[in-house]
Amino acid sequence: MIEIESEPAAAAVIFGDRIEMARRFAAALGEHGEERGLIGPLEPPRLWSRHILNSAVIAPLFSGRVGDIGSGAGLPGLVLAIARPDVEWVLIEPMERRVAWLSEQAESLGLDNVEVVRARAEDWKRGPVLDAVTARAVSALRTLVPLTAPLVRDGGELILLKGAGAVGEIEAAEKQLRKFRVTNARVEVVGEGVLDEPSRVVRATVR
Repeated sequence: MIEIESEPAAAAVIFGDRIEMARRFAAALGEHGEERGLIGPLEPPRLWSRHILNSAVIAPLFSGRVGDIGSGAGLPGLVLAIARPDVEWVLIEPMERRVAWLSEQAESLGLDNVEVVRARAEDWKRGPVLDAVTARAVSALRTLVPLTAPLVRDGGELILLKGAGAVGEIEAAEKQLRKFRVTNARVEVVGEGVLDEPSRVVRATVR
């Protein structure tokens, strides 16, 4: 029997009237995530706090049409699509079994604001058409900027989930930020007073 973390009180606050959908996704990921190679064996007991709420709390930062690079298990893309039905989400993932999972979940949850694209970010063919791009646990910022910035329209944003070393990542990515015309890169902390461990994003504008 897989032990899935009990739902924290903050979940209902963050998801509001979408909480039932979030519960269904958490149950499916907790039950099938490890066997399908989406999450590791240590993750179900901290699924809500470490993964789902860490992703969902940044939902207010987005608008328009948003890409999620390396969407994997749907963290943050599917979680954000649940939390923000008014935003269009393009989940970009190269691995076939993960694409299958994302498509199944979008259909099962009735998420008509999700498009799943099987591709690597560097193979994106549509040009700089997205209002924002996000990513979580994909790579260091200096590697991520060349993958994400070309997908974003002029004046759009990068909103990338990062850990405690986010400030250092910005400093290490100075050359790439300049090359790809990414300005005003800064760290924002989201969810203070709501989550025990608030989320950090690197947020920047593409010019």
